[in-house]
Order: sequence, then structure tokens, then C-alpha cells
Amino acid sequence: MAADMSVVGLVEEFVGGQQDGVAKDLATGVINGKCTALEVVEALGTCLTNSEPRTRGRGVQLLSQVLLLSYSSLKQKEVEVLAIFYIDRLKDHHLITPYVLQGLKALSMSSVLPDGLAVAVLKALFQEVHVQSLLQSDRHSVYSIIANFMDSRDQELKGLAADFTFGFIQAMDGEKDPRNLLMAFQISRDLINNYELGTFVEELFEVTSCYFPIDFTPPPNDPHGISQEELVLSLRSVLTATPRFAEFLLPLLIEKLDSDVQSAKVDSLQTLTACCKDYRKKELKEFLPAFWHSIRREVFQTASEKIESEGLAALQALLTCLSKSVIDSDAEDDLDTFLNNVLQDCKHHLCEPDMKLVWPSAKLLQAAASASYRACYKITSCIFPLLLEQFNKHKQSSQRWTILGILKVFIKLTHKWDRDEEDENPLYAFKDQLCILVFSALTDSSVQLQTEGTSTLAVLGSQQGLLSPSDIELSVDHLNRLILREDDPQVCAAALEASTTISAIHPSAFIGKMVPALTQELNTEPMDVKDGELSGNTLHQRSIQALAAISTHPSIVRRTVPVLLQHLTDLQKGSTGAESEVAVLSCRSLQRVAEHCQDAGESSQYFHQMVVPCLLGLAVQAAVQASAVGCDSETSLGILCEEQVIAALGSVISTAYSHRHTELASRTISQVVALYLDGDISFLPENNLSRKFQPFQPPDSPWPQTQLIALLQAAVCSLPKNVVVPQQERLLGHLMELCCTSNHRFTYTSAAKCLAGLINKYPAGEQLDSILQDVLKKIDSGLQRNAGDCSQSASRTRIFTLLLWLTKSLVLRYHAQAATLTDKLMELLTDPDLGTEAAGGFSLLVSDSTDVLNKATHADIRIMYRQRFFTENVPKLVQGFHSAGKDHKSNYLKALSHVLNSLPKQVLMTELPSLLTLLLEALSCTDQVVQLCTLGCLHPLLLDAPQIMSMHIDTLVSKLLSLTTSPAMKVRIASLQCLHALIKLPSHVLLPHKARVIQALAKPLDDRKRLVRREAVSARGEWFLLGSPGR
Repeated sequence: MAADMSVVGLVEEFVGGQQDGVAKDLATGVINGKCTALEVVEALGTCLTNSEPRTRGRGVQLLSQVLLLSYSSLKQKEVEVLAIFYIDRLKDHHLITPYVLQGLKALSMSSVLPDGLAVAVLKALFQEVHVQSLLQSDRHSVYSIIANFMDSRDQELKGLAADFTFGFIQAMDGEKDPRNLLMAFQISRDLINNYELGTFVEELFEVTSCYFPIDFTPPPNDPHGISQEELVLSLRSVLTATPRFAEFLLPLLIEKLDSDVQSAKVDSLQTLTACCKDYRKKELKEFLPAFWHSIRREVFQTASEKIESEGLAALQALLTCLSKSVIDSDAEDDLDTFLNNVLQDCKHHLCEPDMKLVWPSAKLLQAAASASYRACYKITSCIFPLLLEQFNKHKQSSQRWTILGILKVFIKLTHKWDRDEEDENPLYAFKDQLCILVFSALTDSSVQLQTEGTSTLAVLGSQQGLLSPSDIELSVDHLNRLILREDDPQVCAAALEASTTISAIHPSAFIGKMVPALTQELNTEPMDVKDGELSGNTLHQRSIQALAAISTHPSIVRRTVPVLLQHLTDLQKGSTGAESEVAVLSCRSLQRVAEHCQDAGESSQYFHQMVVPCLLGLAVQAAVQASAVGCDSETSLGILCEEQVIAALGSVISTAYSHRHTELASRTISQVVALYLDGDISFLPENNLSRKFQPFQPPDSPWPQTQLIALLQAAVCSLPKNVVVPQQERLLGHLMELCCTSNHRFTYTSAAKCLAGLINKYPAGEQLDSILQDVLKKIDSGLQRNAGDCSQSASRTRIFTLLLWLTKSLVLRYHAQAATLTDKLMELLTDPDLGTEAAGGFSLLVSDSTDVLNKATHADIRIMYRQRFFTENVPKLVQGFHSAGKDHKSNYLKALSHVLNSLPKQVLMTELPSLLTLLLEALSCTDQVVQLCTLGCLHPLLLDAPQIMSMHIDTLVSKLLSLTTSPAMKVRIASLQCLHALIKLPSHVLLPHKARVIQALAKPLDDRKRLVRREAVSARGEWFLLGSPGR
């Protein structure tokens, strides 16, 4: 506060209307001890006693504003005097009341309020103020005062007993504003839980239940952010807060369930479900028949999936509540009576598997059985004999499929309950009949029934005790047959899934029967196929998939993995030409096994110590043998020298090293690094090589050896961040050299990925900065263009690949050098040799990589890095587009479209106005990648920003129609989808173009591609209906 300004002077300025910022200065003075609140009151003396209400109001307003800013600095005596003053002011003119409420709100937050004053304030408030005649903000002040006192003075308020409840009911009665309702509902909930309601239980229920169900739609751009869901949940917490509301609430819920309003039904069912958590039998008993009638009606009629699901949840909650009540009393009749009603109304529909009520009835029974173990036991004991009888009675596959599907769900339900030792599984009495039924389904000619039978077998096998040892062996025989002999891939897939489930619980049966059968099949040479038989290659592929599927237990893993590895070895020796595809499949199966081993310490150790060395040994041996034969020889070098197989091997190694078993990874990664740096092959099972393995000595090292850098990358770049890569600086130097000198594309790309992966996790500091400076120097010198050097193109492409992956590595971790590298990449957009590749490189920067620099490999990826990249670089791309020559504009558009296509829709919407012109221009670009990316950006914008897009309707229609005849199928489909989305624009904008669009869309109707024709039919149909009534 200024030294030459007195309290009196500031007060006079405020009251005279000359200065509204005085309250802040006075509050600062109170907080700093330069004046007191009572001195402010004294300075306001004549103002507070003035005969003019507006003048008195101005004085009280100033005092209240000061208190709101300084209430925590007030002394107890000051609070007492001020509280008595404000209580008296409540009797003053109504113009002053809002300011009095602000002052009382400030005092209600004070921690030094004397005892007894909270009660005095509330009594005066309830007696002197008619709350619902106040403005919204003033009513909010009243609720704030009450809520503050309930938090800090609850013992005093409880002394008011039911008078407090009555006063609040009067204050709240008739409230309409959602902001105030949220606070009123919160107070009501606290009142019910912690205060005496007395004789006002029904009154409190009436004053709150009148809002049920909530029908509120927030206005557009609502600054308060209050949603309908928030109000619904707040009111529900009040209505369900006490069982004393039951006699009033439950009839209301039944009434709303019988209405025609869908939202009211959903809200009523959800509220009933919430009630059942605290209610007991005595509250519900009278209303159970009515609730069952309403729930049954809603599920049988199936007006909407939402109502059906909430009805089933409410039924389950009711029965759960009754089940708990049985524990508390001797009267078990109510649970039985209710379940008997459910069985009586639903059971007979199960005898009609062709009728529409069979599934609704099954769902009701399943919901009832989900309530408790006793409910489950009663329901299953009653319906299982019926379902088993119906299965044998009906011979049609479709009918049996329905019955089996119902049985499967009930079998799952029995697994849900943790039974006491004396409680038996209700299925034990039917397990023999169930096995016969399931096995008969597995041998049925219907694919649909076989698939359902297989999934039911999986459910049976997942529970201990339902399958005897002989049943398990028979099950494995059936699964063997379905995997190896059944034509339909859907049945085979179901059998593989069932094998995965059952093998985890019964591994010995699969070791004894399935593993030998699959091994024998893999060792059998593919032969000529007879009619109705599967080809040898298909059988091999299925066997490989099955070996991975059953590798769920350590004992199985030790038998399946050697078979897969041996098969991979045999494929290397093959010469049919089809080995590559099978080898990739074998690697994928090994990768799946590695995923199974992630949480199994024994299996994970086996994988690190046995499988990874074996895979590396196979690859190294193949590479060394290929080097001996000669890379230019016409002799086949074997599948393990093919890029796709090496990439597949890398995925297995990457999965193994991405596990969080850091001790295992630390022990074995040093051996892998020594293999590449020093040629140490001592840990490999096949270590009698004809020549030394030297992948880091170009040009002496041939490409079959150098390309195995992909396997090194898979290992070292997948490690958790807390595992240190040994000899990392030496490794980075060799990788850098390989990036700059190798002429083999797969090699230098893998080296660049490996370098980028290591730098991404490298600890920040001077050492990293030094490494990056060395790399940047080589990039700068390598990208320099000499027009006379014909061999320079390949060299610049290598350096560009390194630049691209290094940029991605640094962008992900928000490194300071990321901007420098990104600028270098932008400069290349105008390069005559690398411009197109640089534009495409922006896609790599903002998209997820599958083998490195992703979350699975523990890369350092900062949150919202794409949005940051967009913010920093899109303005530069736009500026570069405008300044670029005609030949290079398409490169900027391509880069821009890649960046935009990676953004979340919400971010893109905010940038739309400034970028829309460029997006439309990009549609005219001849590059199909640019066209496709741009259409991908425009489609969501057409759906969510119709007003902005309407301003460019002429350009949009022309360009989209021209793209419907593009040579690229994906472009044609995307343009038709955008034309379909145009319908979201206002009709008056589209109608002038209707005839033209309908005529132009006639041509895609005859497109040679079915997917294009389908989109054309959909889009043209919508344009035909444009302007019709009801559209």
C-alpha cells in the first residue's frame, strides 16, 4: 500500500466509485499487518450507517472483498465482531444481501471462528434469506457457506439436529442451475451420511428426487465444463446414500422403468444397481416382483443394447444383494423364490433354440448365475440337464450350435467363484455328459459347430477336475486332428487357441501326444496332394504354428523349441524355393514362444542361454559359408542369407532381449558384442567355422556377414535402459564406419538403425555431445554434392540414411541437436538427387518403427513428441513451400502431408484454417503418396469442421471428383470416402453440386475393383438422398 494513502482515503475512493482496485490494496495491508480489518470497518463507519441502501451496499461490498482476500490473516476477535456484524446485516435491505453473503463466505473459511458462531450464522441465514429469490452467484455463496461449515464445524452443526436438515431443504428447494446443483447434491450426500435427518427423510428425498432423471444438455462452449454425466452421478450418490430412501426411491425407479424415455430407463437401472450395494432384503423384498417384471420386459424386447446390458447388471446386483442377506439371516426363501421366478419365466425358452427369445432368456439366466455361488449352483443344476437333453434331441447343427454356446457361457461362470472346500463344482455331476457332447461337436460336419465345440473344450480344459486323464488325452487327439487334417482355417484357428489354453494346465498330455505328432509332420517331405487333402506346405505351416501355440509351460518349451530350431536348420539345406516363407513363419513362432517366456523365469533363461546363441550360430555359419562360396556365385547362398529371414530372426532376438530380466540380458549381451567386435564364437553351438566372422572390416567383409548387423541391432537396441551395452564407444565407431562405407543397402540401413537406437538411450552429457559432433561432421562432409563425381550418389544415399535415423533418434528424446538435423533434412528437400527421399523421410520421423526406436524396445520416447515436432517444423515447411521452385514444391507438400497425417485430430483441428489452402493444393500434386496422405487428413476434418470446409466447397468437389479416376486404388477409395463425408456439410452448400457429383460417381460404379465400387455405391446413395425430407 502506498505510504501517502490512508485507509480512509482508499475507502472514500471505492465508495465514491472512483477506484475498484482498492480492495486488493487494503487486503494486502491487512495481510502485512499495516492495518486491521476492524480499522477498515471503522473507516467505513458513515458509509455503513448511511440511509441510502446502495451506499451501504457499496461499503459492505468493499469489506467483503477485503475479507475474501485476507480471511486467513484475521484474528479471532476480529472474526467474532465481523460475524455478529454480518448476521445483523442479513436483516438489511435486499440490495445488500449479496455482499453480506460474500463476507459470510469469507468468514466461513476462517480457522479462528469462535465456537457457536457457525450455528448463529446458519440460523440467521435460514431465517432471514429466501435463497431461491437470489441470483445464481449469491445462491452459490449460500451453498459454499453451508459446505464450509460442514467441513470445519460439523460437531456444532450436529447440535442443530433436524433443524439443520430442514433449513437446507428450504434453501435448496427449487434450485435449477447445474453449478449450484452439483454443490447442493454434495451437501445432501454429506447431510445423509453424517447428520440427523429426523422426520425430514421424505422431504429431503423429495427435494432431490425431483431432478431424477437428469435431463441436461450443456450449452456449446460451456466455460464451466459441467456434463450431464457429472450431474447424473452426483444425484445418484444422493439417492442411493441411505436405505431409508428405499420406500420412496424404489417405486420411483419402477415408474421410470415403465416410461417410454430410453435415458430414464438406463438411469433407473444404473441407480437400482447402485442401491443394491447397500440395501438388504428388507428394503427390496416388496418390490422384487415388479423389478423382475420390468427387467425381463426390457431384455426380451431388446429396445437397445444399453438398456439390455444395464438390465442384466441390475438383475445380477439384485440377486447378489439377496445372496448377502441369506448370510445375515435364516430366511433363504427370498433368494430361492426370486430364482424360481427367473427359471420359470426363462427355462422353457431354452427348449426353442430357433426362437428369438432363447438368447435373451439365456442372458437373464447367466446374469442370475453370476450373482453368487449359490445362485450359480441353483441355476446350473436346473438348466444343465435341460440343455444336455435339448442338444441330444435337436439334430440340426444350427440348433446344437446355439445350445452349445449357452452351455459354454455357463461353464465359464462356474470358474468365477472361489468355492469353499466343502462346496463342489456344480458341473461335476454333468462332466461325463459334457465331454461326450463336446467330442460329438468336434466330429460334426458343420464348421460352425466344430468351432464352437473347440472353444467349449478350451473352457472345460481350463478348469481343474472337469476332464479326466483319458478325456485330456482324447482332447489332444481331437486337437491334433483339427489342426492337421481339418480344411477350414477357422476350425484350425480355434483348435490352436484351445491348445494354448489347455496346454498351460495339462502340459504332460501335449508333450506325450501333440509334440511328437507335430514333429513327425515337420519331418515328412511334402508330397503330391490328393483331392480333399491339405498340401504338405500347409501342414508344415500349421505344425509350426501349433508348436508355438502350445509353448505355454517350461516343460513344453524345452521340447518345442529344439524342434523349431532343427526345422530352421533343415530349411537352410533345402532347395525347393519355398523355404523362405516357412523360415519366416518359424521365426514368428519362435518370437511367440519368446513372448510366452516373458513372465516365466525358467523359460526366459532357457531362451537366453540356448535359443539366442543357436539362432546367431545358424546365421553366422550361413554367412561364413556364403562368403567362402563367393557372393557373386550363381549357387544359392541359403535362406539364412535372405533379408526377410534375417529380419525375422532379428524379431526373435529383439523379443528375447526386450524382457525386463536385466541379469540375463547383462550376462549374454557381452557375448553378442564380443562376437561382432572380436569374432569370439566360443558361446555359439556351431563354432567350427571355415573362416573368421568379421562383419566390421569392410571392404574385406562380404555382405553376407555385414548384413548380420541387423541381428546385433535387434539385441543391443532392445535392452532395457538400465542395462549397459559393453564396449559401446568402440561399437559406435564401427557402426559409423559401416554406415559410410558399405555398398549393401540392408547393411548400411541396419547399421544406421543400430547407431540411432544406441544414441537414443545414451546418457546425456559431454560424451554424447562429443559423439554427436563427430557424427555431424561426417554427415556434413558426406552430403556435399560434387557434380562431376558419378560414384557420389550411392555415398550420399548412405549418409542420408544415417541422417534420417539419427534425426528420429534425437527427435524422440527431445535432444537439442534434433532441430539442427531436422533443418539439414529440410535443406535436402530441394536437392535434385535426394529431394524425393527426404520428403518421404518425414513419414519415418513421425511414425512408429516396428523393429527399433519403439516402446517395445524401451526407447527414450517423450510424450507428445509429434505435436512438438509439428509446432517447430510445420511453419518452416510452409515457408519453404512458398519460396521453393516449381520442381521442388511437391517435396514440401509430401513432407507436410506426412507430418499432418500423424497428428491427433484434435491438434489438427486447431491448425486447420492456416493449412487448408495448402492441403487443397496438395490434392493437385501428381505424387500418389501426397494425395493419399492429404485425403487422410481431410476426411476427419470434413466430419468435424463442416463450417470451415464449406468455404472451399467448389475446390473440394472438383479435386475429389478428379481423384476418383486415379490409377491408384487406395487414392480412388479415399477420395470416394471424402465425397461421402462431404454430406456432413450444410445442405444449402451442397445442393448446387448434387447433379454434377451424382453424374461423376456413375463411373466408379463400374470400377474393376470391388472395394472401389462399394465406396462409390455408398457415396452416390448419400448424394441421391441429399435434400430429401428428414435428411
